[in-house]
Amino acid sequence: MKAKITLKDIAKELEVSTSTVSKALNDSNEISLELREKIKAFADFYHYRPNMTALKLRNKKTMIIGVIIPEIVHHFFSEIISGIEKMANGRSYNVMVCVSSESYEKEKLNLAMLSNGSVDGVLVSIAKETLELGNFDHFKELADYNIPLVLFDRVSNEVNCDKIVVDDEGAGYKATNYLMDIGRKRICILSTPDHVNVGALRSLGYKKAIEERGGEVDDRLLFRVNDKTDLYLQIQTYLNSLEVWPDAIIGVNEIFAAIAMKVAKEKKYKIPEDVAIIGFTDGLISQFSTPAMSAIVQHGFMMGEQATAMLLDRIQNKEPEINYEYKVISTDLKIRESTEKIE
Repeated sequence: MKAKITLKDIAKELEVSTSTVSKALNDSNEISLELREKIKAFADFYHYRPNMTALKLRNKKTMIIGVIIPEIVHHFFSEIISGIEKMANGRSYNVMVCVSSESYEKEKLNLAMLSNGSVDGVLVSIAKETLELGNFDHFKELADYNIPLVLFDRVSNEVNCDKIVVDDEGAGYKATNYLMDIGRKRICILSTPDHVNVGALRSLGYKKAIEERGGEVDDRLLFRVNDKTDLYLQIQTYLNSLEVWPDAIIGVNEIFAAIAMKVAKEKKYKIPEDVAIIGFTDGLISQFSTPAMSAIVQHGFMMGEQATAMLLDRIQNKEPEINYEYKVISTDLKIRESTEKIE
């Protein structure tokens, strides 16, 4: 069997120190870009892999980060996991993923399991039930164990830690403004209960856009969907209860928008001629619906990368707790057939 190449082998061949090789492979700015690329190319050519056992012993770390997400079958969270894994693996860390299934109790159990010495830090998107209950003590307890925490997407101001979110208010504002730009007058938004901060902020952006144009927000056109009961039946019943159907609908997630499209088709409305529809996430449902659905692109992969970088910097640099970061990722609007302007 071919012997594995080591840090010492790379250092000897390139006539640098093992410390320089280690820093270069960890993309440290202390090493020039030219030398970093040279060392990485050499390591890749000889299939270098770090000795994880030695690394753990030397650093007294598990070299694993934990992730808790509300659900796995969701394009946005799948993108986030991909971004997390890329950044973590690039810095010699592995990833342990848990799913809370939107449950407060399951989230607590997951966090207790991860904080028993299994991981060096935790990334969490808070479950809807936790947000509804408003009890975040299980996150606050992590400080007692010196385990760094980064909250992403769904966060709470009650928890002192690094956070990274999508510009949800700006996204709701952007979607509503576009619909008004193409001449839509009666715009409905299918949102979440207000304790789910992402839906509440998107609704806030929706209201802001209408008011800035001199319009009045019609509360009858803002419907908060309860995800604990049948989504299709709720949205169908709500839309068909309106005396006048909206000429545009924003769904604060891909599922709400897809259901609205289905209900509109059942009513024989043409899309986008009669009803324009915009969703969030831009996953496969949006791309392959008929007609293809316009969507707010949330850049989940970027969020995963940046959240992981924040966590690993906190783990490795042991910075004081007082300088917590709060990052906001901008969104883009992907225009497709469901909102094409009709001349």
